[in-house]
Amino acid sequence: MKISTRTAAQALLVVLLALTAAGAWAQSAFPVPQVSVNFGPPGAAAGQDGDVSASLQILAMLTVLSLAPAILILTTAFTRIVIIFGFLRNALGTPTIPPNQVVIGLSLFLTFFVMAPTYQQINDRALQPYMTKQIKMDEALKQAEGPLRDFMLKNTYEKDLQLFLGIAKQTVETREDVPFLTLVPAFIISELKTAFMIGFYLFVPFLIIDLIVASGLMSMGMMMLPPTVVSLPAKVLVFVLADGWTTLVQAILAGYK
Repeated sequence: MKISTRTAAQALLVVLLALTAAGAWAQSAFPVPQVSVNFGPPGAAAGQDGDVSASLQILAMLTVLSLAPAILILTTAFTRIVIIFGFLRNALGTPTIPPNQVVIGLSLFLTFFVMAPTYQQINDRALQPYMTKQIKMDEALKQAEGPLRDFMLKNTYEKDLQLFLGIAKQTVETREDVPFLTLVPAFIISELKTAFMIGFYLFVPFLIIDLIVASGLMSMGMMMLPPTVVSLPAKVLVFVLADGWTTLVQAILAGYK
């Protein structure tokens, strides 16, 4: 997969457009009442709704930007990736290696790699037409909704989606009719479930190594020697010889449709 420098430079703009679309969905679900504010003399600025509307738009934009980290985490592949790396550190017995900054940074860039096709579609369908004034903001938000919704639907379990639809007492004919505010929690639960399943598979081989080392030390009468002193180098060696990082990252990327 080759991504041009221009596309990479526009990634943040695409993310902001997606976040703006999420803010529009939230605003449609929880409408903001019309407010009239006048700081001038009585009747001086009556009927001028443009300033009030612009102020509310600025307030909505600041709200979306304040929620940007949460939206980025919960509507992309970041949640699954960072949890898998956390399981890997605990399975190896090195809870601080790699450091948190490295884990977060690697997870973030892998997230952008996974989301690149989705962001490219948002860029082509919504961002570029809007920047060239071919479409208006409402149409741009509508066009940006499609790729993000498709990505989340493809990686959401049917059971989790039915769970939230049942709780909200919503009936839909097709998956495309699922409300966005119902799709997001279903997607998050599915990502957590998948991450924990992969974490279990990561723990099994390292647990076997711990059991073998502990049994060997007990058979030699070295009960005072902590098993981690011997098992940690053994687990690191096995992980390196198995080309663990490449295999794990390949498995993570292959898990997304």
